[in-house]
Amino acid sequence: MSLSPQAVASLGIALGVVGGVIGSSVGIGKAASAGLSVISEDPGSFKQVLILSSLPMTQTFYGFIFSLLGLTSVLPGITELTWIKAGAFLGIGAFVMVAELFSAWYQGVICMAGIVELPKAGGRMLVPSLILAAYVEMLGILGMVLGYLLTTLVAGLPV
Repeated sequence: MSLSPQAVASLGIALGVVGGVIGSSVGIGKAASAGLSVISEDPGSFKQVLILSSLPMTQTFYGFIFSLLGLTSVLPGITELTWIKAGAFLGIGAFVMVAELFSAWYQGVICMAGIVELPKAGGRMLVPSLILAAYVEMLGILGMVLGYLLTTLVAGLPV
C-alpha cells in the first residue's frame, strides 16, 4: 500500500488540529491545576480561575478552523495535487501545528502564573493576566492565518 499525494496533503492539513489539541490540553492542565489550589484557599476566585484556565482552549479552535479551511484546498477536483504540492501542504500543516501547540502551552504558563498571584493581589490580577496572555494568543492567530494564506497560495500554483 502506498501513500498518495492526496493522503499526504490531507495529513498535513490535519496537523493544525493536532497541535491545537495537544497545546490546549497542556496549557489548560497547567492553569487549571494551579487554579485548584487557589480555589481551595479562596473559593470566591472560581470565576477568575475559570476564565484564565479556559484561555488556552482557543488554539484548538484555530487549528480546527485552519484544517477545515485548508481541507477545501486539497479536496479531489479542487486542486490537482503533485508530490511537491502535497509536501508543501505537509510542511504548512507542521508549521501551524507547532504555532498552535506552543501558543497554547505558553499561554497556559502565563495564565497559571496569573492564577497563582490572584490571592496575593486580592483578585486584581485578572485583567493584567488576560492582557499578557493575549500576546501569546496573537501568535496562535497569526499561525492560523499565515497557514491558511500559504495553503491558498500553494493550491493556486500551476501544476
